[in-house]
Amino acid sequence: MTKPRLFPLLSLMLVMLTIGPAAHAAGKVNRVGFLTIAGPSSPLAAAIMDALTRGLAQRGFSVGDNLVIESRFAEAKPDRLPALAKELVDSRVDVIVTASYPAARAAKEATATIPIVVDGAGDPVETGLAASLNRPGGNVTGISDMGSELSGKRLELLTAAVPGLKRVAMLYNAGDLGMTARYRAASAAASVLGVAVQALGVREPDDFEVAFAAMRQEKPDGIMMVTDVLTQLNRKRVFEFAAAHRLPAIYEVASMVRDGGLMSYGAERSETSERVADLVSRILKGAKPADLPFEQPTHFRFVINRKAANGLGLVIPEPLYERADEVIE
Repeated sequence: MTKPRLFPLLSLMLVMLTIGPAAHAAGKVNRVGFLTIAGPSSPLAAAIMDALTRGLAQRGFSVGDNLVIESRFAEAKPDRLPALAKELVDSRVDVIVTASYPAARAAKEATATIPIVVDGAGDPVETGLAASLNRPGGNVTGISDMGSELSGKRLELLTAAVPGLKRVAMLYNAGDLGMTARYRAASAAASVLGVAVQALGVREPDDFEVAFAAMRQEKPDGIMMVTDVLTQLNRKRVFEFAAAHRLPAIYEVASMVRDGGLMSYGAERSETSERVADLVSRILKGAKPADLPFEQPTHFRFVINRKAANGLGLVIPEPLYERADEVIE
């Protein structure tokens, strides 16, 4: 009597066991929420969204296939954030990505269970978003601000470009706790360097005229602007004021230099976006935010606009140009 052949049946069972869970995973639609205080036309918000989409696609999560991204924009109106955060929670997204401290705070107050990945929210420990960088606890992780280190470096670069700089005006959003913390770090760095600080906190567009009036009355040697949605939306007014009064200024992001600002020093945006996408991917695959330490940037970019310097009548030492990662002619 011929013995039954078990190998084909066994092979079929193994194949079914192998493809069953994979097919189930492939059929799942992952839902990512994006919450920002900016508007949809904001260059920074657009850059974050684009990088997030590309970064997740590289990790197997593609829009239109197994990924849906639901975006909510507060249009520079902080009071809209709580309702927008609730909308994302009610839509049962798997993770929420936030841009800015107000957005991160609104998301955290809206849910204690949905994972949150924050970007551009300042120091998460100082602002109360996390217990510590290494052990965030709760449902929040993301990218941490290196306010003290970066502020000190920006001031060093500004003093190198403007020998004899003794007084710097600092523009920052006083209504954003994350940006206020960044201003405090910059002020502390200035004290170490022996540079006096003219603190110019703004809360709305009309406040920029008040800040400009203060600088006309007591002219600083340079300007340092903390970047958030409010200051970014009003950047060209700052560029024009700086040019009219021949005030050298340093910013945090390279896009402002390409728009006409003098120089910038800050974290490489592409690296930050890559880390955000990686954190979201790990959470979608089962990781808990409480177990994911806040990450810090490791690559930084120094950009100078030579045309802006010439317009100011500022002769920047050639060695400083040589240190720059990019010189805009």
